[in-house]
Amino acid sequence: MSASRTLLHRVLDNTYPRWILVIPSVILFALFALPLAALILRSFSSEFLSSALSAQALQALSLSLVTSSITTVVAVVLGTPLAYMLARSRSPGRAWLELILDLPIVLPPSVAGLALLIAFGRNGLFGPALSVFGISLPFTGAAVVLAQTFVAAPLYVRSARIGFAHVQVELTEAAHVEGANAWQLFHEVMIPITGRVLASGAILTWTRALGEFGATILFAGNLEGVTQTMPMAIYLGFERNLNVAMALAVVLMLVSALLLALTRRLERSP
Repeated sequence: MSASRTLLHRVLDNTYPRWILVIPSVILFALFALPLAALILRSFSSEFLSSALSAQALQALSLSLVTSSITTVVAVVLGTPLAYMLARSRSPGRAWLELILDLPIVLPPSVAGLALLIAFGRNGLFGPALSVFGISLPFTGAAVVLAQTFVAAPLYVRSARIGFAHVQVELTEAAHVEGANAWQLFHEVMIPITGRVLASGAILTWTRALGEFGATILFAGNLEGVTQTMPMAIYLGFERNLNVAMALAVVLMLVSALLLALTRRLERSP
């Protein structure tokens, strides 16, 4: 009896903990995978190609690619120096600066769009000052880029900041010993070492900008051919034709998946 009980306990010990891990993992994975699979399966119909290759879809995709690319360039050009200074700074106010920069990542997109409208709208805080120079941002292509930059650029700054902060101190000290100035340390030491991290952050920023909806629709509107990006074309297609919305959603999902696969490749490369 004792031997059989010991054998039973051994079997339970070998299997029970494994299933404790497997069951919740499968449930959560199914929650992610099943809706995506259902979307792909339901979208492939006789109208898929005509919907995905329609003039409206191609125009929206083109605008999304252009604006998200501009957003990524802006994030890299302006965000890299900012991330470097934050990583190297020992100022007591750095924590507050990082908090402000990270806040758009967790803000609801509607709050981000409303904040942009209150700040840069025609009747916003800075709207009258901009109008003096003939600048009107809302409901323009520039508004799309500004909305995407507001919600997506913090991802790049955060990734770059972490990458710069993890560079070994010995390397920077050795560069100083060799006589490198601050600029040489930045572009000849820090940039090459953190290159993959910066590229990964840029791709994540591009992906986030590509899928931006809430802030864009509040600040830039949904004007076909002007501010209508792919997410807004999907929203409009959902109201008018579900097959069109599903086809556009699959196209956007495939583009995003390719960008994420590129990010994974960068992270795994030696």
